[in-house]
Order: sequence, then structure tokens, then C-alpha cells
Amino acid sequence: MTFRFNPVPMAPLNSMVGFFRPRQELPDKVAQHSPAILAMTDFRQVPAITVEPGVSIEWALQRMKDCGVRMLLVTNPNHQVLGLITTTDIQGEKPMRVGNEYSRRYAEITVREVMTPYEQLDVIAMEDVLKASVGEVVATMRRVGRRHALVLDFDRYNQCSAIRGLFSLSQICRQLGLPMEDLVEVATTFAEMEVALNG
Repeated sequence: MTFRFNPVPMAPLNSMVGFFRPRQELPDKVAQHSPAILAMTDFRQVPAITVEPGVSIEWALQRMKDCGVRMLLVTNPNHQVLGLITTTDIQGEKPMRVGNEYSRRYAEITVREVMTPYEQLDVIAMEDVLKASVGEVVATMRRVGRRHALVLDFDRYNQCSAIRGLFSLSQICRQLGLPMEDLVEVATTFAEMEVALNG
């Protein structure tokens, strides 16, 4: 039996266009008792924004601004996570200390010198995320005093553990309906969240 296939119509591309990128649709609103997974950025759906350890912190900060994020995963050429760097690392006291200690200008300071290395990071297991609420994740982030929490999962394709996603304080604030200005102190942010969650 022979099948006859008709060609699919084609047309000229008359102008420059963009292209689709992976995008995760998180719900606009969550409550403290909502499943935590509803507030997690999932790297299976949204590409992780990364940076190499040898680039300048100025370059890293510009990358954050361009991508609309406040944290970058620091990775090596094998795509292994060496640590993370945040806007606070770049705009806080760390660059000043490095500059004073090594007599370096701000523009000469690299990501490697101010990032938080992986040995100093705590992660939440994906299996625990699946059982947790947004409020429990907030309590966890409050306890460790961080604006971001990484989620570790087992990558069945590569047969190893890998960072599956992250929780961002600013994302959770948006979803909880809290006003999110550019807060400087983590303690202030958490105090506002506690009032909203317990109010």
C-alpha cells in the first residue's frame, strides 16, 4: 500500500522575528498554605542564568539586569555549579574587602572572589519541596537568612544529583501580594513577610 503525502504550505518570512524560549507559568497568587512547588522556578522549564567565575563582577551585575534576576549560578565549562553570586554580593561589602586586601580596583574584581562557593550552600531536596507549603519554604529561608534557596534533585538522564530549581524571595513576595521594593536588609524583608503570613 502506497501513501500519498501532500506538502505543508510555506510562505516567505517577510520581516525579522524572535523565537520562542522556554517559559514557566507560575501562578500570580499563592497563599502560605499553597504547595511550595507553585513558587519554585523549575530549571526543566526555564533555563538557569549562569556566569563563569573569571568574569568581572561588573559584567555579572549587568547580566543580572539584562535578565531581570538578582542571582546567577556560577558554573564551570562542564556545567557544574561552583557556587552562586547575588546582587548583594556585588553591591555589598565583599568587593570593598577584596579591593582593600589585594589593592584592586572594583572593575578588576571577579565573580570568583565574591561568590558564595558551593561548599557554603544549603539546598532543599526536591522530595521535600513536593511535601512542603510556601509558608514552610519562607520559614526555611528566614532561618538561613537568604533571599534564594536552591533545590536539589536526581537527574535520571545524567544519573547524578543536580540543581533542579530555586526559590526566590522576590518571586514569593510577588505571589503573596506583598509590595516588593528594592529591599536592602534581608531581616526587613522577612519581617514584612511574617506580618503578611501571620496577619
